[in-house]
Amino acid sequence: MFRGATSLSLDVKNRLAVPIRHRDALQFQCAGNLVLTAHPHRCLLLYPQAAWEPIQTKMMALSSFDKQSSALQRLLVGFAEDIALDSAGRILVSPVLREFAGLDKEVMLVGQGSHFELWDMEAWRKQLAQVLESSDFAMPTELEGFSL
Repeated sequence: MFRGATSLSLDVKNRLAVPIRHRDALQFQCAGNLVLTAHPHRCLLLYPQAAWEPIQTKMMALSSFDKQSSALQRLLVGFAEDIALDSAGRILVSPVLREFAGLDKEVMLVGQGSHFELWDMEAWRKQLAQVLESSDFAMPTELEGFSL
């Protein structure tokens, strides 16, 4: 279970050091084999490879003749890259994915349970402010009656 938000920096070679608390879990769960891909919200998704495979299978089972389905296939599967943690626990973020997400030096790694989101720091702050300032923020119908 991956949770928590961590502020990180890309190094000069565009590598990202995965926090130790997640590094050990990733080594255990998938031997450091990961998938990094694009998300429609202009962030990146980082999955353990085993957790990504069923998602890819579902995506590729959708009709390629449906515009929305094929657009999601192009985005999620088309941008997907197999990557691995190096011996220092870092991942390399490719130029294509950095450009897609607008990643600069400062980034935010956000645990989402089964995977992570990787955001450019400014984009993270902007979308977070929009959510918090929105007067029409509504809970999804699936969470009606949910309480913290």
